[in-house]
Amino acid sequence: MTDPTDEAMDRILSAYAAHHPNGDAEAIRRAYELGRRQHEGQIRQTGDPYITHPVAVTEILAGYGLDTETLCAALLHDTVEDTDLTVEEVREQFGEEVASLIDGVTKLDRIKFGSREEAQAATIRKMVIALARDVRVLLIKLADRLHNLRTIWPFPEEKQQRIARESLDVYAPLAHRLGVQEIKHEMEDRCFAILYPRRNAEIKALLKQRAPQRDAYLGVVIGEVKQLMEDAHIEGEVTGRPKHEYSIYRKMVNSGLPFERIHDLIGIRVIVDDVRGCYAVLGLVHATWPPVHGRFKDYVAMPKFNLYQSLHTTVIGPGGGPLEVQIRTREMHERAEFGIAAHWRYKEGRSADTLPWMADLRFLQDEYEDPNEFLAGLKLDLYQDEVFVLTPKGDVKTLPKGATPVDFAYRVHTEVGHRCIGAKVNGRLVPLDTKLESGDIVEIVTSKAQDAGPSRDWLAFVRTSRARAKIRQWFGKERRGAALTDGREAVLSLLRKEGLGLHAKRRDELLASVAERLGQRDIESLFVAVGEGTVSGSTVVARLLRLARPEEEEAVELAVPEPPPVRPRPDTGVGVIVEGLDDVWVRIARCCAPLPGDDIVGFVTVGRGVSVHRSDCTNIASLGKERMIDVSWAPERVGRFSVWIQIEALDRPRLLRDVTERISDIGGDIRASSSTTSKDRTAVLRYEVELSDPGQVDRLIDALRGIEGVYDAYRLVPRAGLDG
Repeated sequence: MTDPTDEAMDRILSAYAAHHPNGDAEAIRRAYELGRRQHEGQIRQTGDPYITHPVAVTEILAGYGLDTETLCAALLHDTVEDTDLTVEEVREQFGEEVASLIDGVTKLDRIKFGSREEAQAATIRKMVIALARDVRVLLIKLADRLHNLRTIWPFPEEKQQRIARESLDVYAPLAHRLGVQEIKHEMEDRCFAILYPRRNAEIKALLKQRAPQRDAYLGVVIGEVKQLMEDAHIEGEVTGRPKHEYSIYRKMVNSGLPFERIHDLIGIRVIVDDVRGCYAVLGLVHATWPPVHGRFKDYVAMPKFNLYQSLHTTVIGPGGGPLEVQIRTREMHERAEFGIAAHWRYKEGRSADTLPWMADLRFLQDEYEDPNEFLAGLKLDLYQDEVFVLTPKGDVKTLPKGATPVDFAYRVHTEVGHRCIGAKVNGRLVPLDTKLESGDIVEIVTSKAQDAGPSRDWLAFVRTSRARAKIRQWFGKERRGAALTDGREAVLSLLRKEGLGLHAKRRDELLASVAERLGQRDIESLFVAVGEGTVSGSTVVARLLRLARPEEEEAVELAVPEPPPVRPRPDTGVGVIVEGLDDVWVRIARCCAPLPGDDIVGFVTVGRGVSVHRSDCTNIASLGKERMIDVSWAPERVGRFSVWIQIEALDRPRLLRDVTERISDIGGDIRASSSTTSKDRTAVLRYEVELSDPGQVDRLIDALRGIEGVYDAYRLVPRAGLDG
């Protein structure tokens, strides 16, 4: 049975001979045999012999027509790293050039770095430093990474994603910089499938769905262009352009357009013999179909940074749809596909000095000693659609192009984003919608206010999905918080009107029972439902009262510590007139504790005189109507009266001062007070306040609720009665 590796070597030597008929094929065979011996017994995760990997890497490079030294180095590129072979031994057998290439792509595993990130950064740093001397180092590394991506399937998902992310972040942009489009596109598509499998599958399905229509359309267009060229006596070939899933995805994201509206989903490529033919075909195409304004680019006269040359135009083709056309010579086409490899082969050069960005790499090499600083600098050069900004401490944050200080704030921490009220960029205050540039030093000014939060206006200019999601999440919580507050206030207000001065623990027990009966998860969910209007507050209170209400109103007891009884004073007492009775024992009902000015009704008790209730007291319904009696406040006796107020608040400095000031501002006099503080720093304050006007009660409670840190304030029901 034929060895697959031997077959691959035959293909490598055949491709090598086609480009280098007088080359040293024997050196390549010797490198293969040495690599085979060194890797003997080593097995890859796929289960294949390890030698299959360097052979596959070499086959990729042989297709680009690279030279003897590059192919030898590719066959041996893992030997120094993974076997006992040394760079010196390689130098002795294959010369300085091969040894230098291998050293440039060897990971620095034998040097102990502080972290995995630093080791990776140092590896890339050494690779690119070598690249600044010889571009073939990077070509070997790119082929190495591409084959690793082709055989990544046995690894755990987490490792696959880490490798794919690194490839997409560093290696694919480097391939693009070198113009090696074949490697770039395959690498991007494979990484895309690993990192975003669902999106990748969707785009593949859409491409497959449109394939029959697209192929038929291309057949018509290619036929027409060929006929135009034949009539004009221009030699050349016309083909459809391959589509790449990741490229389509990026265009959909960048443009915000759906799949169907991406302009270059349908395109053709025309390859001619010379530059004159390029412009001649361009004229024929524009004369046949109207060009789309702003879509013509002349990369022949002005090549891209990676020496890419071609004419690009978009026209309204047959059927009225957009058609992208690329026109180039054969040499330009090879350079477009193979990039610096083709340029290096054509020019017989030994360096990449003709690429302007190589000088930038040499600058980075000289500027940064620390590997991580170098990698950050390298990325600054590679990314054209991202910006790299710095915290005041020098930490690098990666953001999409067009990102703002608000995006930066959320990138640092969610709370920094929520509390952001301003920003300084390079020491100067700037608007929050300012677009950041690479290298900016950004400092966020935050609010210390408890209620600080984001602005809805930020959603109009933030660029990162993280910032957008966090802002929306905050407002979602705010809406729930508002509903919670409204619902709690509605229920507690209704309870206060019913005069049930229940202890918080007992009240919550009853509310929990009500919540369960109404299908709510807990008390908080019950309050939110009331605040959102899905449950009536009256329903909640009615059910709670059915659980708490006794047979007789006299059985209603306060669970809170009993405040001292109201002390009647002869000169300022409060009286009630009982219709038809001049001398009767009158007392204020404990369940609702009416105050002067409230609508009231009397109930004749057995042996304890007349009990006075508010007319809306829920206990009235349970009392016998035949024992009801009309009562009213005695005007001549209405003067100053006392009321007990309870306040629940966050314990903080100057809380007592603020509370007493509000009581004084309303015109109340404090007759007695008590306070307790729980382990969770909740302070419970109780005051007996003497007032002169019943309307002062509501004003006082509203004023107390407005104090910073106060959760609630309400009237307590006195236990003792008032003699009438």
